[in-house]
Amino acid sequence: MSFKDHFSSHAAGYAAYRPTYPASLIDFLAEVSPRTSLAIDCGCGSGQLSVPLARRFARVVATDASAAQIEKATPDARVEYRVAPAESSGEADASADLLTVAQAAHWLELDRFYAEARRVLRPAGVLALITYGVLRVDQSLEDVVQHFYRDVIGPYWPPERQHVDSGYRNLPFPFDEIPYPPMAIEASWTLPDFLGYVDTWSAVRVAEKTIGRAPMDTFADRLAIAWGDPDVRRTIQWPLSLRIARL
Repeated sequence: MSFKDHFSSHAAGYAAYRPTYPASLIDFLAEVSPRTSLAIDCGCGSGQLSVPLARRFARVVATDASAAQIEKATPDARVEYRVAPAESSGEADASADLLTVAQAAHWLELDRFYAEARRVLRPAGVLALITYGVLRVDQSLEDVVQHFYRDVIGPYWPPERQHVDSGYRNLPFPFDEIPYPPMAIEASWTLPDFLGYVDTWSAVRVAEKTIGRAPMDTFADRLAIAWGDPDVRRTIQWPLSLRIARL
């Protein structure tokens, strides 16, 4: 099965700069799952959620359709990485306590993925779609970041990005949902860290192929003026949105 691959060409950058998920999310997922024997993390990228899940789950199977992403994945003794589509995990029927897909559900064939979830989850097993949208930065940086995100590269985002911006509220999710507490990813980054992250955005990749690096270079110059000392660390937040249910 083919898939929309926006990330393999920059798998190293994805591994270096994509943020990992907070302990509050991992603890919540472990608490609502029937057991903590097996979690399957689909569309795992380079393990940003898979490795934290291993703190609470005895075994984590992490799959991604991109071999380049799996090649750059963070190793962990309790995480088994596989090159496989989210719609076909390779695990046995009724074997998993938790099935996650973080920042990737908008790329999936959801009917097939939900069929796989029903097959692989044990009774009362938990399905969780997880996403984070536009980041929050210091007010002194907000205008520069939002202008770049919305006005400069906005036309280059794939159509699926609308689902991220809406917190997955418009994705089909034919299950009775579990409420969840407010949670956010938080990072303390220097200017190079922040620019490295922005450079992993799929819209930046498309814009680069279409009109070159000039928009990114101009953004980097403008952000550097607003940031000041590039080694100063600033707090970056990504509020999390979940669609979560017991199957």
